[in-house]
Amino acid sequence: MNTNSDRVVLAYSGGLDTSVMIAWLKENYGLDAIAVLVDAGRASGLEALRQKALDVGAAEAVVIDARDEFARDFILPALAANALYEEKYVLVSALSRPLICKKLVEAAGSHGAGTIAHGCTAKGNDQVRFDLGIRSLAPSLDILAPAREWNMTREQAMEYAAERGIPVPLKKDSPYSIDENLWGRAVECGPLEDPWLEPPEDAFAVTVAPSAAPDEPAYAEIGFEAGAPVALDGKKLPLVELIDAVDALAGSHGFGRVDMIENRLVGIKSREVYETPGALALIQAHRELEDMTLPRELLHFKRPLEQKFAVMTYNGGWYDPLMDALRAFMAETQKRVTGVVRLKFFKGSCIVAGRKSPNSLYDFGLATYGGEDAFSHDAAKGFCELWGLPLEVWARKNKPKKD
Repeated sequence: MNTNSDRVVLAYSGGLDTSVMIAWLKENYGLDAIAVLVDAGRASGLEALRQKALDVGAAEAVVIDARDEFARDFILPALAANALYEEKYVLVSALSRPLICKKLVEAAGSHGAGTIAHGCTAKGNDQVRFDLGIRSLAPSLDILAPAREWNMTREQAMEYAAERGIPVPLKKDSPYSIDENLWGRAVECGPLEDPWLEPPEDAFAVTVAPSAAPDEPAYAEIGFEAGAPVALDGKKLPLVELIDAVDALAGSHGFGRVDMIENRLVGIKSREVYETPGALALIQAHRELEDMTLPRELLHFKRPLEQKFAVMTYNGGWYDPLMDALRAFMAETQKRVTGVVRLKFFKGSCIVAGRKSPNSLYDFGLATYGGEDAFSHDAAKGFCELWGLPLEVWARKNKPKKD
């Protein structure tokens, strides 16, 4: 450990682990914690959390509003890549970690700390994301992960907090672990650890049960410019406000719940529950607009790279040089992804009800079977003959001969 400072920058959330960590770092390492809470969206009671950190012994506590930066520099690249880990997870937590790492490193520099601490456990993916992010940005800093060392269960951590008068937002009869930001909400632990059990309704906070959703559908028109969502129902909105608005609308109609068995980077399968109505709706709309505006070869080439983008993000590789190249490629593909997509929300579903673009490659004259058909039917026979010629030659050479 660096010895040039008795201060440690702590990635602070106000939750169970990071609440007890302030005292634990002082008791076990003699370090004064600087609690850094990064607001990546949907956070509430930030001033109370900041004061709580001070009350339980933090030397300093700061709240950093990073919502716009998160939306611009992390969500937009992920949206350009239609990033879904294992075709389901929109990377709620994985996207925010490199942003938080960046802010922690900046805080360490401004406060003269030689160490950064985070609250990740040994079984989770976040330990990799934090460790790799910090090492990529500031390899000279030391990293502490107390939750990997103390090996306490959640019940023991709650008892540790109670013994020291540390308030925590958990009760033993509702032991969910929740991570939330602008791109969605992740819920785990407690009854969700049984993959046979249907998620209890109290696990959800931003989506209504589909059965309780309105009996009439709702429509939303999402306007895009160069791949970025810029308008809702014809009204221009800042990106953060737009994401929030789509999230609220989609969630009010029961759309956006994900219940999956997920393959963690550390080699185990886990049951994960997510609420991501806005993110899933925007990805669906964005992908539909790409289908209309990107040529076939580019579109088909892009899809497997989207999966690579999602896996790299999930695995903590945001600052890897390969990700720089992937982000540059995705940005290049977005130049003509401009238009409007109409979404229909109803009883837990979201479907595309319309799409239009000034850059549309859909040509009515070529597509129609009506009287305005402009397709060259005469060319089709020769096209099929030439396209199938290699297969025909192979078949002739390899067709079994009759006795």
